[in-house]
Amino acid sequence: MFNEILDGADLFFLIAVRVLAMVETAPLLSSDGIPQAAKIALSGLTAAAVFPWVREAGYPIPDTIGPYLALLAGEALLGVITGFFLVAVQAAFVTAGQFFSLQMGFGASEVYDPLAEIEIPLMGQYLNIVAMLVFVQVGGFRNLFLIGVRGSFQALRAVDLVTRRDGFFEYLFGAVSLLFKNAMTLAFPILGTLMVISVTMGLLSKAAPQMNLLTEGFPLNIGVAFLLLFGSLPYLMEAFSRLIDAGFLDLARMLGGTG
Repeated sequence: MFNEILDGADLFFLIAVRVLAMVETAPLLSSDGIPQAAKIALSGLTAAAVFPWVREAGYPIPDTIGPYLALLAGEALLGVITGFFLVAVQAAFVTAGQFFSLQMGFGASEVYDPLAEIEIPLMGQYLNIVAMLVFVQVGGFRNLFLIGVRGSFQALRAVDLVTRRDGFFEYLFGAVSLLFKNAMTLAFPILGTLMVISVTMGLLSKAAPQMNLLTEGFPLNIGVAFLLLFGSLPYLMEAFSRLIDAGFLDLARMLGGTG
């Protein structure tokens, strides 16, 4: 096996570049908490696993350095596109938490996310952690390598970025639009309930201004939001599972539909 990789080092390097670009952008794996050496080792191991199949299927390698560097850039871009598509699915859960954090009074309470290395609202981090657990539970890593690696090499090559670029842009723009649609779908039960409470408290404060009901409405919003989260958590996990599975299905369609 080692001798075969040495004989086809140019092809192996192309495969490894695409896999490494995907690992550097995919959910969970892209975190700086994972050592860079581990990411490179994982990419090399994955490239070695699919190398015999890609070599047998045939992958023309140019003889000159210029076209070969262009192929390297194309393979890296394909890996980034694959990882970005899945990140857009994962970001829907954080965005859903951000939608109702301000409404429940937690808009100023932000925590540091060690995976994304940014500060996000507390409820966004909570939903993000739940989504990560669901991602692992539904076999997200298995699907990531089966669809994102083997499926992508089966369907696409770097030259397809030029010949079928319209399909890529269509799917990527669709992924961004689905991000906000899915986030609003997840957040609307809690967000809608909190909006009804705010409107009700506003009407009551107009009827009885001496009671200052708007100030008393903040703990009510927090309590109702936590009760809704507690009661809807099993349904949220099921919804998270369906969205993650749908994200992988859309990724498979993107790879197969354009390749």
